[in-house]
Amino acid sequence: MTQEVLVQAENLHRHYGPHHAVDGVSIHLHQGEVLALLGPNGAGKSTTMQMLTGNIAPGSGQIRIAGIDLLDEPRLAKRHIGYLPEKPPLYQDMTVQEYLRYCASLHDLRGKAAVAAVDFAVQRCNLEEVMKRLIGNLSKGFQQRTGIAQAILHQPSVIILDEPTVGLDPVQIMEIRQLIRELGNDHGVILSTHILPEVKMVCDRVQIMARGRTEFADTLAGLENRRGSPVLLVGFETDVDEHKLTALNGVTTVEKQANSTYQLHINEQFAADSVCRLAFAEQWKITQITPQSVSLESIFLSIVHQEESA
Repeated sequence: MTQEVLVQAENLHRHYGPHHAVDGVSIHLHQGEVLALLGPNGAGKSTTMQMLTGNIAPGSGQIRIAGIDLLDEPRLAKRHIGYLPEKPPLYQDMTVQEYLRYCASLHDLRGKAAVAAVDFAVQRCNLEEVMKRLIGNLSKGFQQRTGIAQAILHQPSVIILDEPTVGLDPVQIMEIRQLIRELGNDHGVILSTHILPEVKMVCDRVQIMARGRTEFADTLAGLENRRGSPVLLVGFETDVDEHKLTALNGVTTVEKQANSTYQLHINEQFAADSVCRLAFAEQWKITQITPQSVSLESIFLSIVHQEESA
């Protein structure tokens, strides 16, 4: 990844009447990087993306695209942006070729430049076999590819994709994810998604929003490091003394679950056989000992719920 900053958005705010939709959000994107923008419904993701693409103006804050101020020079800055909204802006009664040529004209591309731009987008998105077909007759996967093609045909520095794999079948999802990863090699990509496995497969960094604010911003490795202490699920035939489990060396906390099972939060000093020795001494019959991993979904929910509790 190079160090060239393609998006530098600082302290963005946006109100809708009394509702503070975006509250002091900052976003930075480098060339060769894919950034995931995550958050529950109402977190402010769509409003943030609309501000980054120049579709709405922030109430306050600054946005620079490839070093150009989006508010002072919007036409020049937007030349560096490719955008695919959640509902692709497609004309169902056009062929793919007609549509992409039309999109090229919107970017002031004419003659050989337009032909070269369309050819570039078609090849990157593997649309050769459907060029003469009506968009309305294409599968959802090919329609999404066409939507991405219109976003990249002018070869922008920044590509912003809003839920690009929603409604696709598993094969189409894999193809679009591979395409996004390839685009991330040459461009800077911001990806809004609700699918956390997609983040792990495609993205380099993660920014989690909740109630209009940024609650987490780091690399994917940094997010996974939020997993916290390992957890061991131990089941017994009947309820046991939690205090004796907590007293074991390496056990930090114990949480009682249903059916005489206990979650043991442990650290590196913990030895699994200590549970067996304690159970033997106390004549407790063990029914299960199961290590539990903390999923990305759990980490995401814990970050969001911490903010809501606060």
